[in-house]
Amino acid sequence: MNTPAPTTPRPRPRGPLALCLGGLLALGSAPVAATEGALGRSITGMQITSYAGVIPPEPGMQWSLSYIRYNGKISGDRPAPIAGQISLGLEADVNLTAATGVYVWPTQAGRWNFASMLTVPYIDAEVTANLAGPLGNRFQTKDHASNLFDVYFAPVIAGFHISEVQHLSFGVYVYAPTAKYDPNRLANPGMNIWTFSPSVGYTHVFQKGTLEFSVLGATDWYTRNDDTDYKNGVVARADALLVKRTASGWGFGAAGGWIQQLQDDKGDTADRLGGFKGRSFGIGPVLTYGKKWSGGEHVDVSFRYVGEFSVKNRFEGDPWSLSISGGF
Repeated sequence: MNTPAPTTPRPRPRGPLALCLGGLLALGSAPVAATEGALGRSITGMQITSYAGVIPPEPGMQWSLSYIRYNGKISGDRPAPIAGQISLGLEADVNLTAATGVYVWPTQAGRWNFASMLTVPYIDAEVTANLAGPLGNRFQTKDHASNLFDVYFAPVIAGFHISEVQHLSFGVYVYAPTAKYDPNRLANPGMNIWTFSPSVGYTHVFQKGTLEFSVLGATDWYTRNDDTDYKNGVVARADALLVKRTASGWGFGAAGGWIQQLQDDKGDTADRLGGFKGRSFGIGPVLTYGKKWSGGEHVDVSFRYVGEFSVKNRFEGDPWSLSISGGF
């Protein structure tokens, strides 16, 4: 006999940013961890969404639009790999906009619910690098790219309701090399690699549903970039979110993130840099507003700012994001 599905307090859709540049989202879910280009698919503290552990029991479509702004630098005394070369001093100015659709499957009453998601991102990025000239001198060069970024999706996201106030989600997010890529350019819309990100989300609500604690953990597994013979090492990451919501619909809290590369990068350029293994930490405030109607429709707006610190072999900056999501 099936166990009745527990009531979930105002569940929200779940999905990364890319910052990836996503997520900026990576950018949860994003563009060019220490990895080739020094950013990877994830930006510190930007991958988690509200109610990251909840797949709502009600079937139907959920949607979200998100914008991530990130300006990061690597100082001139730290070499970084980019476009098959080594730069002494690197700066990236990235704007990532993403549209995400989540479909919650119709299921019978029970503790499990399932969903599928697809994100189509658009990236605008400017990269500045200090490269070596033919006579051993160094020169500064800039490049700009603006186009569709790599699409990412999750065929199945499984949600398990531990109780009415505790929830888990499981999914494997796939980033496909769908965007344009030129190995001779500093700025590219895409990364020219597949990335697979097994992820686990957990949400616990307190104080009659007005206080939310969510955490999202994942690992990013990159394929080799055949055009540059560079393979990024496996990256582990964790984001946390704490939000107190009021009767007026406003909420406030904090978000934090940690990114730690577990393996050295591979390839001739990576070997010259000692594997270029990186890490970063970040924390900052969150402001939200939510509105729900009697028919079940809802709209939620969220703003987040994260200051990065204790960064090694990655860009360091202060990313911020603005997102709007809803369901019908």
